[in-house]
Amino acid sequence: MKRIGIAAVTVACASLLVLTACTARDSGGGGDTGNGEITLVDAQPAGTQPVDEVTWAIVEGEPATLNPANSANLIIPNLCDNLLSLQPDFSIAPGIAETAEYVDPTTFVITLRDDVTFWDGSPVTADDVVFSLQQSMNPASQWFGAFALVVPDPAVGIVATGPNEVTVRFVAPDSTFRDALAGQGAAVMQKAFGERVGDAVGTADAGLMCTGPYKLEEGGWTPGGEIVTTANEDYWNGAPLVKQLTYTFVSDGSTLTTALTQGEIDGAINVPPSSRAAFEGDGAGALTVGPSTASYSFGPASSTSAAANPDIRRALSMAIDREKYLETVVNGLGYVQKTMVPEFSFQSMEAASVYEAGYEALAAPEVDIEGAKALVEQSGEDLSVPLVVAVPAGAKQFLQTATIMQSAGAEIGLDIEINEMQASDFGALFYDPTTREGVDFVATQGYLETPGVLGYPSLFLLPADLGGIFNWSGYDDPEVTAHMTAARSATDAQTAADEFVAAQEIFAPDYLQVTLAGTYQLTYLNEDLTGVVTSIAAYNSPWALHLGGK
Repeated sequence: MKRIGIAAVTVACASLLVLTACTARDSGGGGDTGNGEITLVDAQPAGTQPVDEVTWAIVEGEPATLNPANSANLIIPNLCDNLLSLQPDFSIAPGIAETAEYVDPTTFVITLRDDVTFWDGSPVTADDVVFSLQQSMNPASQWFGAFALVVPDPAVGIVATGPNEVTVRFVAPDSTFRDALAGQGAAVMQKAFGERVGDAVGTADAGLMCTGPYKLEEGGWTPGGEIVTTANEDYWNGAPLVKQLTYTFVSDGSTLTTALTQGEIDGAINVPPSSRAAFEGDGAGALTVGPSTASYSFGPASSTSAAANPDIRRALSMAIDREKYLETVVNGLGYVQKTMVPEFSFQSMEAASVYEAGYEALAAPEVDIEGAKALVEQSGEDLSVPLVVAVPAGAKQFLQTATIMQSAGAEIGLDIEINEMQASDFGALFYDPTTREGVDFVATQGYLETPGVLGYPSLFLLPADLGGIFNWSGYDDPEVTAHMTAARSATDAQTAADEFVAAQEIFAPDYLQVTLAGTYQLTYLNEDLTGVVTSIAAYNSPWALHLGGK
């Protein structure tokens, strides 16, 4: 590829702030992991010159769709802007919305900028925003949880109240909603386009119509091959300096490492920690380590499996040596995490001291083989059939996770089989219940997309109608539900923190998601690509990959 300069590259999908200094940050979860002191970087100096083309690897594999209401990946936020914008310090700034605030405890008003246009040049209107939010409010959307307290009547819940104004009404106060608008559930699509193509929106055939810094032209997506996007020269927040951004899909860690270090691929986010030595050695680029809310974990995939029994999950948790896990899987680029909500997520929140005290009070995971054996025995489960753990094929760290589970299970009387699934099939586990048949555990890397402590655990702990779209085990604790609901509807920070901590005291020992390690965000870039904003405290945040712009 021929470059004519050095790019301004912002590792993050939808925000357009260019930072001009390299900023290190405290990890919030341990800095020296035994492999040397780690400096976490939020941002590097922004570049100023254009680049013809960049090829970027998507390590999670090819997405099934680019419809922002139905998928989470690192491509969509470069195509579709959100109403609000997540910043590298994990704060919230305006996006397509100029302001977005409560005017009373259950009424929220969004005022749009008047200079934002779609790729075809048409202006963004309140009707487009209503249409987009209603797509995410659909119970089939993975963003449904963010809208669980919105009045369900579409004539009342989300309505246009002016050419550039949208009003959202709630059945109860919702302290999480504003932050959620900085996530992909608030990505804005054109209503006319969406209504015209219907269910085909986001497919290779139909495409999209959004406002972002890159456009998906007709024929830009070659299924099974690559996705080519081109700079939106009329972008409302400044034209990107990278003129063509091509996404390729490389889920095999060894293949990706070779392609990156030999300069065949320009960059990737979430690169395998097992390749740390190769990335830090002599090569075509450099590894940047940033803060993240991501963590490796595994959880039950069925309500009828032995995996749904808390005793089985506790036993496996007690049988796994997390320090060894950090060494062998995370390669020193992580830290032991006590529960599914990482410390980083609440360090900048009001009442942070309450969250911190609650986290510190949790028992640290310890290896106890005899205790784990006793839990297996008392579980009463029929363990004559092996338990199956699903992992994505080619992802070394997930295979290692499953292998460690398998070994730990053997020590305590559990027979565990590993099912390596192709990336598309593995991704379908999270959206299609039929694909989870015969699967007991899913090993994954979870994350908090936007600030706050409630969003991620709600997915696993709450009933489906309150946003528990990943509550596959049928977890149902009325006290947890009551505390989580009270935290969400609290109108003051102290009450919200107290209620969440009360819920955490109950759900943390249940190990609904057995968290093995918190991880940092790893980005590898070709040496030509200077000017990087990286690792803004989320695994798949709206700051994951935005190249160029103001």
